[in-house]
Amino acid sequence: MKAVTWQGRRKVSVETVPDPTIQEPTDVIVRITSTGLCGSDLHLYEVLGPFLDPGDVLGHEPMGIVEEVGPEVRRLRPGTRVVVPFNVSCGTCATCAAGLQSQCETTQVHAYDTGAALFGYTKLYGQVPGGQAEYLRVPFGDTLPVPVPEGPPDDRFVYLSDVLPTAWQAVDYADVPPGGAVAVIGLGPIGDMACRIALHKGAGLVIGIDPVRKRLARAAARGVHALDPSGADGELVARVKDLTDGRGPDAVIDAVGMEAHGAPVAQGLQTLVGHLPDAVARPLMRRYGVDRLSALHLAVELVRRGGTVSLAGVYGGAVDPMPLFVMFDKQIRLHMGQANVLRWVDELLPLLTDDDPLGVDDFATHRLPLAQAPDAYDMFQAKRDGAVKILFTP
Repeated sequence: MKAVTWQGRRKVSVETVPDPTIQEPTDVIVRITSTGLCGSDLHLYEVLGPFLDPGDVLGHEPMGIVEEVGPEVRRLRPGTRVVVPFNVSCGTCATCAAGLQSQCETTQVHAYDTGAALFGYTKLYGQVPGGQAEYLRVPFGDTLPVPVPEGPPDDRFVYLSDVLPTAWQAVDYADVPPGGAVAVIGLGPIGDMACRIALHKGAGLVIGIDPVRKRLARAAARGVHALDPSGADGELVARVKDLTDGRGPDAVIDAVGMEAHGAPVAQGLQTLVGHLPDAVARPLMRRYGVDRLSALHLAVELVRRGGTVSLAGVYGGAVDPMPLFVMFDKQIRLHMGQANVLRWVDELLPLLTDDDPLGVDDFATHRLPLAQAPDAYDMFQAKRDGAVKILFTP
């Protein structure tokens, strides 16, 4: 089959790799019909090379048709249309039962002391082959894949794999009071969708912050108060406070993570580590890696006293300097974590109707064949051509 593979820093290629096979009696094989390019994939493209091997298959936002089922699978049959959550979770352990599928006790990666395994996401999370491919082996066939109705195009459902539950959790964790104000830093796919969900759930004011003009216009068209952070940080803080009676928003969602701009020293360290031999780079990244924390520091500065910072962006360093004095003094609540996809599916599916209140049908900015993945990664990383969400069709 054809699959998108990691070959080195800022280098991916579409290669022929072996077709996946049933390995456990509860496995299913899914023929992929649509698969997304995620902002988190850029972490692999740019930063996390020490935890990848050339040829690793990328991608964690797939959906498709079940082609084959293992002998113990009872819920699915060949021909069932499914979305595959990015968490590899068993659905039956204590953490899964508590709605914390991102911490699944069955698939936790003990070698790195990390949470549940993820599709297509480095040795840190199990080195499980990903879904930017023609076929995907999916374990836990009776509990992990999400069956979806026939009929509507893939765009209606594919975001259940990651974008929708990640943004929904970010808004839920933000705990915005009815009619309250929330600021969203970063208007990539997660931030853009978080703005839409916050408005849908009753926020009175949603402020979207991003330096890319086309992303600001896209958010503003849906009722978001869009702000360009260009200029001194104090000017942005003043503008946000002017919109919120001088207090700051009730909550701030950081939808950026380690891709934040404006921290050249940390960026330089990440680049340096990325060029070191893996045996040297891995412990440095794990123990001493420093992320670009400008977005998170901005979130702490913007939020009102007693407010909440919801962290949806992924950070990778272990000893990041946090403004703990300011956080303590402002009595800020910080809620974070990988999205627990299956926890939110029942709340999201009723919204994926013909009314399309979240605008999923036209959420993708680009739809490309899998063969164009190398160009798509480069375009998305450089934020060219208005790229916010790219879907591949294998």
